Amino acid sequence: MKEIAPSILSADFCKLGEQIEILKNLGMEFVHIDVMDGHFVPNLTIGPLVCNSIKKHFPDLKLDVHLMIEHPMRYIDAFAESNPYIIYFHLEAEKHVDRLINYIKSKGIKAGISINPATPVSLLEHVLPILDSVLVMSVNPGFGGQRFIPYTLNKIKLLDNIRKAQGYNYFIAVDGGVNTENIKDISKNGCNLFVAGSSVFKGNIAENFNNLNKMIKG
Repeated sequence: MKEIAPSILSADFCKLGEQIEILKNLGMEFVHIDVMDGHFVPNLTIGPLVCNSIKKHFPDLKLDVHLMIEHPMRYIDAFAESNPYIIYFHLEAEKHVDRLINYIKSKGIKAGISINPATPVSLLEHVLPILDSVLVMSVNPGFGGQRFIPYTLNKIKLLDNIRKAQGYNYFIAVDGGVNTENIKDISKNGCNLFVAGSSVFKGNIAENFNNLNKMIKG
């Protein structure tokens, strides 16, 4: 799998449905939804109501819900109502990681963990066999438009090497600063799902999406 997951954090919310429709018609399968609480990260964004609305109007799209919040277990039920494809929570925000992974899966939803740039891959060792995905943060979470942190490429490659060596089935996602200048390197190191915000929504949306898509699939 090699797919672009546009992050609506960078969309124009007055035209959100229209912009999603444009991307869907171009072959977009995933929509990345950044949920921020103003505590785990300094920004505030959206909640379950937006997820539900997107799913209602675009039932075939795969919602890629990224919880950048404290106490994520409290909110799984609310976000599960929109039947997302996957829910990510942050390793740094949850004490009972195994329990939360299994709780998300009990809802019939794929479970993923996101790790901040400075968080080592080794902390995931015991749960990699049961994870559906690992989301590597390639910027410090909280705000869109940041620059890609180069050393996170090594984390992507390490996760890919572990996956191949152990025969694990998780896919690797990358979030932060993904653009036409670095997406080929990110792909080459083993990424499957490329979260792209401003590099999709700033300027010509259709042209931006097509260019990024060609670079990972061409």
